[in-house]
Amino acid sequence: MPMKTRQSAALERKKFFGDPVMVVTIGLLVILLALFILYPLAMLLMDSVHVTGTEMITLEEALSGQSNAPYSKDGASITVLDKKNNPQTFTLEELNGSFGYLFAKNGRVLEEGTEIDPASAYVKIKLNYWTADAFPRIFQDYTFNRAFFNTLKLGMITSFGAVIVGLLFAYVDCYVKVKSRVVAKMFDVVSTLPVVSPPFVLSLSMILLFGRGGLITRELLKIYDSDVYGLSGIAIVQILTFFPVCYMMLKGLLKNIDPSMEEAARNMGASRWKVFTTVTLPLMLPGLGNAFLVTFIESVADFANPMMIGGSYDTLATTIYLRITGGSYDTTGAAAMAVVLLCITLVLFLIQKYYLEAKTAATLTGKASRARALIEDRSVRIPLTTICSVISAFVILMYIAIPFGALFKLWGRDYSLSLKWFQQLFRDDGFKAFTDSFVLSLIASPITALLSMIISYLVVKKKFKGKGFIEFVSMLAMAVPGTVLGVGFIRGFAGGVFRTGFLQGIYGTGIILVIVFVVRSLPVGTRSGISALRQIDKSIEESAYDLGAGSAKVFTSVTLPLIKDSFLSGLVTTFVRSITAISAIILLVTPRYLLITCRINEFAEKGAYGVACAYATILIAIVYAAIVLMNLVIKYFGTSKKMRVKESD
Repeated sequence: MPMKTRQSAALERKKFFGDPVMVVTIGLLVILLALFILYPLAMLLMDSVHVTGTEMITLEEALSGQSNAPYSKDGASITVLDKKNNPQTFTLEELNGSFGYLFAKNGRVLEEGTEIDPASAYVKIKLNYWTADAFPRIFQDYTFNRAFFNTLKLGMITSFGAVIVGLLFAYVDCYVKVKSRVVAKMFDVVSTLPVVSPPFVLSLSMILLFGRGGLITRELLKIYDSDVYGLSGIAIVQILTFFPVCYMMLKGLLKNIDPSMEEAARNMGASRWKVFTTVTLPLMLPGLGNAFLVTFIESVADFANPMMIGGSYDTLATTIYLRITGGSYDTTGAAAMAVVLLCITLVLFLIQKYYLEAKTAATLTGKASRARALIEDRSVRIPLTTICSVISAFVILMYIAIPFGALFKLWGRDYSLSLKWFQQLFRDDGFKAFTDSFVLSLIASPITALLSMIISYLVVKKKFKGKGFIEFVSMLAMAVPGTVLGVGFIRGFAGGVFRTGFLQGIYGTGIILVIVFVVRSLPVGTRSGISALRQIDKSIEESAYDLGAGSAKVFTSVTLPLIKDSFLSGLVTTFVRSITAISAIILLVTPRYLLITCRINEFAEKGAYGVACAYATILIAIVYAAIVLMNLVIKYFGTSKKMRVKESD
């Protein structure tokens, strides 16, 4: 390292450690990220290889060592129950002589002096050992194997479909001249609508429109045995849900392609298809791979849609949930399954973030040198806009179905208008569900927005050891499926941190729900903040430092006002993601709190689609009201407004 570089780094470190506010902030961030992101995942991993609890074994097994539990005849303790059902502890050596009272398999305490059959008398032993047996066991489990391959299959189908549809909309947006403003606006709305929509919406619509009592299948097509449950239903819903993610990623790539390269190929006589396949597509390949992996992660982590419309088509997310909440309550098996799902998403996340994302940035840098001449040829324009129009109309129909599902008296039987489902909603604690969801989401929003901006500021503007750790962990939640995170929080905080009782009080409260909301939304806010901060000229902040301002003062008085739009956007994004969350919180919510998404899931499982649609309709209204409010605030009070006013002057 050159002398000048070393001196600059040393000066930077001295300046950094001379700012106690910054040091304390970083220390607190590291603790919070480690405690609420890394620790639950570490406990999940530990529980998959560590067995605790108790096991009932026969006396014969206890004395002969035939049990699978690892104990020795001269060391292990055995707990037996006396006549009053009180536990008494003995060693195996004591049990070989005169031992206490044992109990039969049905729980009946055996009387003193009873002749005991060692094969029918049972004792309890405490389990506390490390083993990796859970992983071979789950891979021999038919249910797990089916869910594992179902998840991978669904992820592949969804990713391919979403990338194709997203690329189609992005290409039309960047390359094709759409004659109608209304149609262009419709494309824009449809390509962003599912991103901010609550879960279940499209699944509910599929059932209402194409199910056995569906408006289209039963009423229009007279098909009475239509079955939308299973792979086809989930795949359609997930493609329509996730293609906007691909659209937004690919739109940015297409806009940055220099049109001169494509025009050169056209001037040499190449057809538009030839230009697309030989010039445009090769430049996009890293971006397409990036979009594919992001969608794959979203698909395999999705819980809401497979839960509602999956039927017998199990995925890992739903299998883990049922293993925790079902009758078996196999926590070790569920933890092992969650680790497998986490490994899948984590590997894909690392490939996407550190390989494909970097490769995309290296392939396409900067902006196009000039504006692109849009395609007006009818042979290209009409087919592409027609396909997009059909998809758009289908998506809009899916969303329209939800409020009508809440207004019709009985879907599939009686289509007369009625408010009975809304009335039932508020009779069934609907007001509490909306209040609880609104308040918890409102608390989580400013916390997430502030943390995101602080993390973004540190990552972009500061040099210190541990910066990579903060950035990686804050983005890690993007790769953690909600179900996995929920199981991790259960295992991590149900008995307190490391089973010590510390922070056990947050379990089952609104605090842990707020924490989950923050963790789930942190990557989105952080990524937005980093993008905004990288556009700020360093000289502005350096001038403030030269005038004697500390890091806190510079951040609050210089940096934050410049990224105000991003901060406000983060507030609303967190609110929307929190109030529409389901996968993690469904494992953590208690009867003390009623959340909208959990109520939608509950009524949909019962087949009460009218009430479910009523909940979903009001939730959609809340979400879009929040988005409209954000846009108005940014328009009239945001940074961009001030810049426009200054330019006009």
